[in-house]
Amino acid sequence: MPIFQKLLSFTIPACFVLLVLLSFVGCSSHESKGHKRINNNVHKLSPQMTFDITLHGVLLWASTGFLMPIGVITIRMCNREECGRKVRVIFYVHTTLQVLSVLIATAGAIMSIKNFENSFNNYHQRIGLALYGAIWVQALIGFCRPGRRSKGRSVWYFVHWILGTTVSVVGMINIYTGLEAYQKKTSRSIRLWTVLFTAEVCLMAFFYLFQDKWEYMQKQGVIMGNEAVTPSDQVIPTQRENSLKEILTEPCRKKNALMNHFMN
Repeated sequence: MPIFQKLLSFTIPACFVLLVLLSFVGCSSHESKGHKRINNNVHKLSPQMTFDITLHGVLLWASTGFLMPIGVITIRMCNREECGRKVRVIFYVHTTLQVLSVLIATAGAIMSIKNFENSFNNYHQRIGLALYGAIWVQALIGFCRPGRRSKGRSVWYFVHWILGTTVSVVGMINIYTGLEAYQKKTSRSIRLWTVLFTAEVCLMAFFYLFQDKWEYMQKQGVIMGNEAVTPSDQVIPTQRENSLKEILTEPCRKKNALMNHFMN
């Protein structure tokens, strides 16, 4: 119950953001209907339709191209933290990011249904439709998280992990298809946006892979630090001193034995 109440505290402001977005989208959709009736040429878009397409792309980039991958990277930090308080903070940050990504993706979906021609004759629309459903399924699975010691915990973790990772990867792929569709619709260059998004994907992939090796690198640093405390040049003089002591003590023992023999 406390966890559910805290999740609601994050969901309420997120719903407020969604309502603001939907009101903005609704206003833009009413203005674009007049342009649709006047301009029937597919290749010539009105400024309002161009703005709607751009806004749709920004919303879906913020959802599946930024917030959702950041949420995945954030929750993976729980394996590196030992303090329970930090783990809870990371968990709530992950939940907030994922809830916002779901709400923003929903706003983008409503916008596309109202303003665009959804013939589903291209890969971008088909992948997007599948993503909308998968995003909500993933959100419901996240809220139905079983207890840590329950029997279905491992199965839930695997399904939640594999579906979340798949949605993030496919969402990024669909952003590339969306950029291509934007270029075909508006005849504008997408080179800059493609380069920037590719740089973002590479940076996120680097952090994702770096998290797996960070603990190993820390252990290697501890081992190297311990080796630096006792270098080999300090061990060699110690061995030499011991050997010299043995050499010096042996004649003394022989000399004492001879003296005792003659004295007797």
